Amino acid sequence: MATEQMGVLKALDSAKTQLYHFTAIVITGMGFFTDAYDIFCISIITKLLGRIYYLSSSSPGTLPPKVSDAVTAASLCGTFAGQLFFGWLGDKLGRKRVYGVTLLLMVFCSIASGLSFGKSAVGVISTLCFFRFWLGFGIGGDYPLSATIMSEYANKRTRGGFIAAVFAMQGMGILFGGIVGIVVASIFEKTYPADTYLGKPLTYVPQQADYVWRIILMVGAIPAALTYYWRMKMLETARYTALVARNAKQAAADMSKVLQVELEPEKDMIEMGTQDSYGLFSSEFAKRHGLHLVGTAMCWCLVDVGYYSQNLFQKNVLSSVVSLPPSKNMSAIEEVFKISKAQTLIALCGTVPGYWFTVLFLDHIGRFAIQLMGFSFMSVFMFALAIPYTHWTNTKNKIGFVVLYAITFFFSNFGPNTTTFIVPAEIFPARLRSTCHGISAATGKIGAIAGSLEFSYASESKNKTLDDAGYPPGIGMQNTLLILQGINAEGVFFTFLVPESKGKSLEELTGEIDEDREETITA
Repeated sequence: MATEQMGVLKALDSAKTQLYHFTAIVITGMGFFTDAYDIFCISIITKLLGRIYYLSSSSPGTLPPKVSDAVTAASLCGTFAGQLFFGWLGDKLGRKRVYGVTLLLMVFCSIASGLSFGKSAVGVISTLCFFRFWLGFGIGGDYPLSATIMSEYANKRTRGGFIAAVFAMQGMGILFGGIVGIVVASIFEKTYPADTYLGKPLTYVPQQADYVWRIILMVGAIPAALTYYWRMKMLETARYTALVARNAKQAAADMSKVLQVELEPEKDMIEMGTQDSYGLFSSEFAKRHGLHLVGTAMCWCLVDVGYYSQNLFQKNVLSSVVSLPPSKNMSAIEEVFKISKAQTLIALCGTVPGYWFTVLFLDHIGRFAIQLMGFSFMSVFMFALAIPYTHWTNTKNKIGFVVLYAITFFFSNFGPNTTTFIVPAEIFPARLRSTCHGISAATGKIGAIAGSLEFSYASESKNKTLDDAGYPPGIGMQNTLLILQGINAEGVFFTFLVPESKGKSLEELTGEIDEDREETITA
């Protein structure tokens, strides 16, 4: 087999689309559904946290900037650490062996986040940040493991679409977060209607509002818990078993069950390959894949600056530019309902369609073209929002702002937000695939943290007196949009460092077939 791809891997690459493909998409995708829900549901409840715990602060009813930054960044910091750790562990111990650990962390920490406790506001928020860090740690592990498992299970003809379908569940998770916010807020509004507030000061928040944010956070444990059994039933991928663990017999036996065909293991499998000939920090890796890793990491970093700052602070954008009433004119629970409704609208119009457009067209158009197109259009539309910003703040033009804002989400997801997840799972050797995906994803989270903090800083520095939405109108938002436009333009440049992987086997992309040939000749 040394001069060509192994039979078991050939069988995977040429397999027709079968039930096991869709089963793998659902099992791995539900992890991403949970990831997105857990990360982005925080944007729904931060204003409520401010109204419950910080009524006596200098800006009553809003989280102080540093507290808001901590709540937002806690899960992102955990995700960064989890991507690096579990990415490395997935290559050392196998994808399946650590896959369930990430899910258990998400289940436990989702529940624990909702049960955050303390005798004061500081105590509650500190406990919340602690559990959301470890929630993020579990979420982080899901990125490299899910992407690698799906890429190694898929056939080469539709591999991109399958991995994109896994990632598309992130959009469904964001949408579900908005729907849960609407449902929970509606239930509490009916139980404690607006006339409860009659005769009370405008800052009044009923005790029952404390249940709202806790329930929203804990709901994230449900999809993760439902998936755990099936995740543990998955077989280890044949590529890990054959190319890293060097067990040809087990790889053939496992894939015979999956493909429902009889596969014979190659007799010389244990002997073949140069799988350990170079490591991640070797000059050989730098020569073969160094620029690829720079490209995947930087593209992911740049797209996450915009993507996470827009999603996590969407409430501020929509409050100050569109038409959410000032907080003082509505109940705390009604405010949660309005923010959830706005998030659901954006997800339906821009976020979710973008993901599924990628699923449909990725294996036809290619990763490179879609990523280049996405960064380019995001840059154009950000520029179109930023330059005539005062035009968009006019009451008559607010619908136009929402449309362009939704389009940027569409091209983020029908573009680099999805392709940056896919490509690192395809172009690196099997023994380093999960690690390199984790490094790329973790670099993305650096961008996410930078983006969220930059957005928060802009809202402070340009105008110390914030509006009711918690964001200064005019110059602060305009500068932020211009910065994001420049970042998207940089993404166009780094895209040229990433190779096209459409229609090629993983071993062809990584050079592992050539490595095998070289060792045979030498021997």
